[in-house]
Amino acid sequence: MNHHKYIAIALFIGVAFASCSGDAGTEASSDTAKAKTEKPDGLELTPEQMQTVGIVVGPVTQKNLDSVIKANGQLAVPPQNKADVSILSGGIIDHISVIEGQQVKRGQLLATIKNQDLIRIQQDYLAAKNNFTYVQAEYSRQKQLQEAGAGTGKSFQLSEATYNAEHSRLTAYESQLSQLGISPGKIASGRIVSQFPVLSPIGGTVGQITANTGAFVQPGTSIMEVVDNSKIHCDLTVFEKDLMHVKVGQKVSFQLTNQENELITGTINGVNKSFENESKGVTVHAVINNKQQKNLIPGMYVTALISTGSRLMPAVPVDAVVRSEGKQFIFAVVPSDEKSGTVKFKKAEVATGVTELGFVQIKPLQDLPASVKVALKGAFYLQSKAAGGAEDK
Repeated sequence: MNHHKYIAIALFIGVAFASCSGDAGTEASSDTAKAKTEKPDGLELTPEQMQTVGIVVGPVTQKNLDSVIKANGQLAVPPQNKADVSILSGGIIDHISVIEGQQVKRGQLLATIKNQDLIRIQQDYLAAKNNFTYVQAEYSRQKQLQEAGAGTGKSFQLSEATYNAEHSRLTAYESQLSQLGISPGKIASGRIVSQFPVLSPIGGTVGQITANTGAFVQPGTSIMEVVDNSKIHCDLTVFEKDLMHVKVGQKVSFQLTNQENELITGTINGVNKSFENESKGVTVHAVINNKQQKNLIPGMYVTALISTGSRLMPAVPVDAVVRSEGKQFIFAVVPSDEKSGTVKFKKAEVATGVTELGFVQIKPLQDLPASVKVALKGAFYLQSKAAGGAEDK
């Protein structure tokens, strides 16, 4: 009985040791796996390695670069170069003489409107004109009598008042007919018309036509628009933080956002003096240099770079900045013990700005020492080594 008891105790101790050694083995393998997945904190190279691959380190310098401000906006035309073609007197559209997209000149016939009241206006005009002929003759006769001392003052004053009243009434009819595009001279010769023309108020391109033949239009209704795209300009939104740097006369480069980033240039010619709504943005106007006669249409969206002059700013050579996963980095030298004989690099994320003459403005997104040195040449090699090292581990 005792013999069996010793065997049981021995088996229990063996199982316990096996369990402990199994746990220890698991923990060891876990630590090894963890070590394999951890990325290195930086890259260390010897001076010989740096010389072999052409890595050069140096400080971030202050460069006098042409500063730019980025702004978004869209193309537009001045109010005087865009016209709604409206009807002064209601009627039925008898004929539309143009199509959308057609080039027209100022005063060109766009449509004709039938209006029965137009006949009454012409009849009233002819009656007023005939009556004025008699009133004018009577006034002239009374004036001659007055000058000869044969007439009475009362008769002359009455004829003068009647003359002035009838002359004003006749002038009002003539003005009304002229506004409708009808020549009073033709009406006086007996040519009564039942329709009036609609003429283009400006030269340009016919835009959307919002009415059709046979439709009845109310007075003041717009039936189409005419736009002069030769005077197109750009309205940009500049925010308060950049406003003090924007001035009339500065050069602007535009990229047409939805037109394969077509590039055009221009000049700032006006800065508004009030904020737009609650956006804290101010509208800045720029004239466009369109010598290539590109097809620019109001409403096109643009991204603009406004040149605001040279300013000192921290910059590094363009090759010192590498891109990875949508971000931008430089390789900064990590201070280390000089006795180690190696140079240690660490990636530091940056935002970039102006690029000019092979240098690019940088703004570190994390704190770096003022005297930090970075890889001015060979950053691409460091990036490749860092990526390869991460995969190997």
